Amino acid sequence: MKLLRAEQVKDVDGYTIEHEPIHSINLMERAAGRITSWVTRHFSPNRRIYVFAGPGNNGGDGLAVARQLSNKGYIVEVYLVKLSSRLSPDATVNLERLRQGGKVRVSTIEKVGDLPDIGGNGLILDGLFGSGLNRPLEGLPAEVVQHLNRCHAVRIAIDMPSGLFGEDNSSNHDQAIFRADYTLTFQFPNLSFFFPEHEDMVGQWHIMPIGLMQEKIDQIETPYNLITSKEVSHKMIPRKRFAHKGHFGHVLIITGSYGKMGAAVLTSKAALRTGSGLVTTHVPRLGYQIMQTALPEAMISLDLSDIIFSQVPGLKSFSAVGLGPGLGTKENTRTAVDTLLERENRPVVIDADALNILSSNPGMLEKLPAGSILTPHPLEFERLTRPVNNHYERIELQRQFARDHNVYLVLKGGNTTVACPDGRLFFNAGGNPGMATGGSGDVLTGMITSLLGQGYSPEDAAIIGVHVHALAGDRASETWGRQALMASDIIDSIGKAFKCLSNEA
Repeated sequence: MKLLRAEQVKDVDGYTIEHEPIHSINLMERAAGRITSWVTRHFSPNRRIYVFAGPGNNGGDGLAVARQLSNKGYIVEVYLVKLSSRLSPDATVNLERLRQGGKVRVSTIEKVGDLPDIGGNGLILDGLFGSGLNRPLEGLPAEVVQHLNRCHAVRIAIDMPSGLFGEDNSSNHDQAIFRADYTLTFQFPNLSFFFPEHEDMVGQWHIMPIGLMQEKIDQIETPYNLITSKEVSHKMIPRKRFAHKGHFGHVLIITGSYGKMGAAVLTSKAALRTGSGLVTTHVPRLGYQIMQTALPEAMISLDLSDIIFSQVPGLKSFSAVGLGPGLGTKENTRTAVDTLLERENRPVVIDADALNILSSNPGMLEKLPAGSILTPHPLEFERLTRPVNNHYERIELQRQFARDHNVYLVLKGGNTTVACPDGRLFFNAGGNPGMATGGSGDVLTGMITSLLGQGYSPEDAAIIGVHVHALAGDRASETWGRQALMASDIIDSIGKAFKCLSNEA
């Protein structure tokens, strides 16, 4: 799914109105119907509905929803916040329709003292401002938002929490942004929905399809995309009946050191569970018995060192190499990582301590094979680049890093992103907080390395790996809950994740 900027969505709206064809007021009615349908499915009529409408089309949406809900037996009150002497044409039509119905009381808010007290059984619908806002709320609008945020009622934003910008909020004022429990957005989520600093403003977001014309969407160029299960299922390479293990790659996992052999077990097991025909794990000598006992399916390559990675094994027989989890950053390990990058000209998967070695030795970045896949968490990415002030700045820096070094950069987090060398960025919306546990990143490294070794392109290996990892985490949380989730539970649920994708095919 493409992710569009606010002005691009406006273009698609206009194109749909012209070419469907449909009058703008009818498109608004369709959009309001989606909101009404969602509200009636989730909340009973015993809740009093409070709709706060601004003068623009977002307010028009709110007015249409108010009428539709009142026709379904809900008790609705509308508060028209006076920010202008006139309403938009479609908002004007919907206000007249609402008054003609005679079921909904409409009040005008001219000052803070006009605002109602809303109890815990109330439901607030925010229709003040939509996604086109480009400056922070001040004066009466800010005071209205702050009042609503203090209410204990359920808060729902129509299309966009009022006060939140669609993309870059670095110049915005957090205290003047509506804090929604739910955001019901039309057709596309906004970029700002994916940023952790906006979690308490956006709440749970849901896409409300309103039938915008796909042919126009296809014409619009954007670097931002949302990974979907349907798209990932189409990328999967089917397995033929007479295939054998040689068809599914032989990957090398370089991992582990004294006290960190668990990383080797997790990474290697994840690679096997993701479908590698063969997995060889290169470990220090102390890891031999651990690996043979914990994971008999993996073959072992032994380092000369008892406790660290210090020697690069032969690489020609392997279809992909992944390194980093649990390596440590000792000098001999640093030298070995440098040697590997000099010898290998195919894409490699780099994580954890291998990333920390790159951070402290920036010259090594120039040795990265084209198309390599780096998988830092935010702090590791900050070490590779520089500190940032917000997540929008971070993803733009991520895109720049991928372009500058001709690599794929997987930035792990609540909405993991994959940046490509050509500047495209893919958001993954799956996963859950239970995955924020030691070893979860090691599992992802094994999965991506496995896919790369099976013949997937670096782009597809990164996108599929990220998405299946999140699906597996969600399946695991259904069994164990989020608080009890461990990295090994994610591995045990990889098969269930692939089954989910097969259902999408």
